Amino acid sequence: MIGFFHSATIGMRVKHTHLSPAWAAYAILLAFCSAPANSDEEAAPLAPLDVHGRTTLTIVEQLRHNHYLRKTLDDAASSEIFDNYLEALDGARMYFTAADVTAMEKHRHELDDALKRGNLGPAFDMFNRHQRRLTDRFEYLLAKLEDGLEALDFSADDALEVDRKDAPWPNDEAALDALWDKRLKAAALNMKLNGKPDAEIRELLTKRYRNRLKQARQTKSEDAFGLYVNAFTTVYDPHTRYFSPRVSQNFNINMSLSLEGIGAVLRSEDDYTSVVRLVPGGPAAKTGKIKPADRIISVGQGERGPLIDVVGWRLDDVVQLIRGTKGSKVRLEVVPDKAEGQTAKVVQITRNTVKLEEQAARKKLLTLRRGGHDYRIGVIEIPTFYVDFKALKQGDPSYRSTTSDVERLVRELEAEGMDGLVVDLRNNGGGSLQEADKLTGLFIKSGPTVQVKAARKRANVYADDDEALVWDGPLAVMVNRLSASASEIFAGAIQDYERGIIIGGRTFGKGTVQTLVPLNRGQLKITAAKFYRVSGQSTQHRGILPDIEFPDLYDVEHIGESSLEDAMPWDVIRPAAYPRSNNIRPALATLRTHHAERTLDNPDFAYLRTLAERIRRDSQNTELSLNEAERRRQKAKEDAWRLEVENTLRLAKGLAPFKDLDELETGDDPAAEDRADDPTNEAVLAEAGEVLLDLIGFRHQIAMIGDSAASSSPVPALDRESAYSQQ
Repeated sequence: MIGFFHSATIGMRVKHTHLSPAWAAYAILLAFCSAPANSDEEAAPLAPLDVHGRTTLTIVEQLRHNHYLRKTLDDAASSEIFDNYLEALDGARMYFTAADVTAMEKHRHELDDALKRGNLGPAFDMFNRHQRRLTDRFEYLLAKLEDGLEALDFSADDALEVDRKDAPWPNDEAALDALWDKRLKAAALNMKLNGKPDAEIRELLTKRYRNRLKQARQTKSEDAFGLYVNAFTTVYDPHTRYFSPRVSQNFNINMSLSLEGIGAVLRSEDDYTSVVRLVPGGPAAKTGKIKPADRIISVGQGERGPLIDVVGWRLDDVVQLIRGTKGSKVRLEVVPDKAEGQTAKVVQITRNTVKLEEQAARKKLLTLRRGGHDYRIGVIEIPTFYVDFKALKQGDPSYRSTTSDVERLVRELEAEGMDGLVVDLRNNGGGSLQEADKLTGLFIKSGPTVQVKAARKRANVYADDDEALVWDGPLAVMVNRLSASASEIFAGAIQDYERGIIIGGRTFGKGTVQTLVPLNRGQLKITAAKFYRVSGQSTQHRGILPDIEFPDLYDVEHIGESSLEDAMPWDVIRPAAYPRSNNIRPALATLRTHHAERTLDNPDFAYLRTLAERIRRDSQNTELSLNEAERRRQKAKEDAWRLEVENTLRLAKGLAPFKDLDELETGDDPAAEDRADDPTNEAVLAEAGEVLLDLIGFRHQIAMIGDSAASSSPVPALDRESAYSQQ
């Protein structure tokens, strides 16, 4: 079995499948996981356990023989491991000084030989130096807080560099102090802007830093070992990871139980717990108020329980706070990704178990009017590629699966007079490879669907041998940045066969397969294979590029395979022999032109383009002002912009504008509720239908050139006046 482990899963059942979900692409940044300790005294330097050396030797051999990449463990690899480890210890360059880094450089080209001998001395030398620096920093902050917040000057024209990945190492202790003074000031100012009084700010920050200090003093040898070994495995690719016994235990629990919680995948990053992905149909997704990349800064129990600051907490402890019994409530205080200066919001979620029915495929029917005729466009939304493994193993012929559900829904839509079909795979993170293969077979007569190539072996070709078609009419597939793995296989096959049009945004780019290897201590998740399209192109890194591009609200710099360090590259292998179902390529230029003209003044697309541009621009901000007056001006400007953008859309749709930001935030508006969490979704689906009608019109015009006995009811490709309704 080929499976995947993610950083933490709350409220979902995870199954071993032959295909990794999109959130598989996110590496676990190991938090300091250990049993609680009571002493606040400074801990002695850590040393590796005897078993760690033996485990290291096993991991070295597993990677040498079983990883998809053949990589030599030499001085060049040692240098990469050194940089990875330094990044894992101090990626923001805020603990080590330049002198520290110079002192550790002696290890740069000796890690390869040390790993081959199971020698972890250099790794623990670096880790213990980091622990001393970390302890020093939080003791420094606590001492500053004892003097109160009066010394913090929020009127000075000062700024904090937010992204310090490429910043120079601080020269000395004085430079470190200056950097941490700014970090303290930024943390206090964020709370101040969120309405907290000075006394509460001081209390919250004191608790936060004491907690970080306590965690540092509780760190165990297993934490140091895991962090270092994963700096080594990441040299191969970001999905090859070592799981300590504790992490392995959590993994086994997640693989066997349907945990009750909020339905979110989380990871630890830069002292924050951030949202990787929302489980379709889960409690968090249903709120419409939490998005991928949001950062959780505090957690509260029930409707009135105190919000507990979780910045700097290890991931396991945050997960424990968020998990709970079905029907109970939890409140999360979140801020957008990298948005250090933005106002936090509190979202209340009722915990529940995510059911298969809530992740199952579902349909709707849109009616588009063009040229005096009504055309019906069926839409089938597929949140994930699922199969009821238990019923399948028991031989139940009516077992539930993506393919069986979609086949039924297509027949129902046909009975309702469907003229074209849109398969919506937006936010679909993947699932079962077999289901991706079978679903493709519903729309092609026969032929290969995907190639899976293991290390140093010929590709295994999956194929559909049944010439039966469920739907041979006009087809479009909608994707976005969160469409991954199985979604990319299906969309890639439809595109290669020219069976349908791919519409939306560039997909995630997750084209690798991981398998679990038990070790004498913990487990190793190793990348053993890659997916390839029938055309021979990898889905890795690049993803699927749409034929017709829609505005995408996900920042590709922070979300997707290409955003990960050491991600395996895109490549090609020999294509499989496959027939083109249609000749769509000649029509694409015309379809793109019609789409651009139709959406130029479309208020929904103007809204999406405005948001996408703002996201792109905000992602380029590298500094955070520490001047309170300037930050309040920035916030007022941001709030005014948000209100203006929303009201521009509402006025264009004939809706009453929001009076202020509070009214916008509460969403206490029937019209807004009808539009759910995505106010433009129906317009986007309708435009996908319009593209399908353009394709029908293009084909009809080509047919008329070759055959004068054309249909008496053509679809006018150039008539773009249309309206739609949902049934």
